[in-house]
Amino acid sequence: MTGRQRVPPVLLVRSLRDFLAAEVAGAVLICVAVVVALVWANSPWSETYESLLHTRSNVGIGSLGLDLDVHAWIGDGLMTLFFLVVGLEIKREMIDGELASVRTAALPAIAALGGMVGPAAIYLLVAPSSASRGWAIPMATDIALALGVLTAFGRRVPTGAKVFLLALAIVDDIGAIAVIAVAYSSGLNAGYLLGAVGCALMVVGLSRVRPDFGAGFVILGVTMWWFTHEAGVHATIAGVVMGLLTPVSRIERIEHRLHPWTSLVIVPLFALANAGIDLGGDALAGAASSRMSWAIVVGLVVGKPVGITAATWLGRRMGLDLPTGVGIAQIVAIGVVGGVGFTVSIFIADLALDGASAPSAKLAILVGSTLAAAFGSIALWVTTRSAQAPR
Repeated sequence: MTGRQRVPPVLLVRSLRDFLAAEVAGAVLICVAVVVALVWANSPWSETYESLLHTRSNVGIGSLGLDLDVHAWIGDGLMTLFFLVVGLEIKREMIDGELASVRTAALPAIAALGGMVGPAAIYLLVAPSSASRGWAIPMATDIALALGVLTAFGRRVPTGAKVFLLALAIVDDIGAIAVIAVAYSSGLNAGYLLGAVGCALMVVGLSRVRPDFGAGFVILGVTMWWFTHEAGVHATIAGVVMGLLTPVSRIERIEHRLHPWTSLVIVPLFALANAGIDLGGDALAGAASSRMSWAIVVGLVVGKPVGITAATWLGRRMGLDLPTGVGIAQIVAIGVVGGVGFTVSIFIADLALDGASAPSAKLAILVGSTLAAAFGSIALWVTTRSAQAPR
């Protein structure tokens, strides 16, 4: 016996099954939300779209309140729950999943690192220095959409490939979270930052003495979120911290309750609020002539698969094993699918770029992710066409 708490195997299997199902359903809703947003933003009623997103609302008491518009409440508020689930999934995988040991975590972690460095390097090579703050935009893989592509091929895709992509995407999320916290935080307020740290320490203490006191965790989590927002660090980081500090005994229960909401409601709402790009006038021509846009597209479509494949090959040379039933050909296909980088890529684009550049970046993300999904589907069909479903 060890002192480390473990999640029962039955719960792990059920959680993975539920996670994959919710991600696939969420991928469909994300696609629907993108189409609705594009149609709405380019319809005769486009003004209602912009008006709704810029409607302001004050939530709080007196000076402790926050006056944000709908777009900010979705991005800073609701997406915190998305990142909370990400934090829970990271912790669960580190306890008894693919990231539980150095041996099992090493190869997907190395692949994820390659998948982050490759697109970022291409971006910095292609884009002008004026757009260099956007180097992290093509780094992220969208778990829901990428898993949706793999799941569309059913049993032809080995379970090991799906688990490898899931582990890779989780490590990728860790990298994206670190980038958001370090590269896109500005004007830090030490007092508020200490307040957020204090809340985190109280969460640790509460986890030890009253791990079942849900209301206490909610109060501390909301308070930490407010301190983090005021400190100049992106508020969603508070969600990740809360996920990582959640008592092991509550991970499965909280994730089971929140994950359907984040996958089926919050992320599609985020897509609806961010994919409404005006395609009229010179928008398309401007995006097509922008080196930044090409840097994003090439980063997603080329940088991701090259980085993931090269890093995995290096890991294999170091003696690390691929999952059962997965060969280097499937890794290439997974790398192409990894270029589907919608949610977090758009999230970073909003943080990195100003109002004039963001629409072109978002359009490039849509184009690059669509191409990655299409090319990835072709690659999966080619690499799995001889696979037989188990009897």
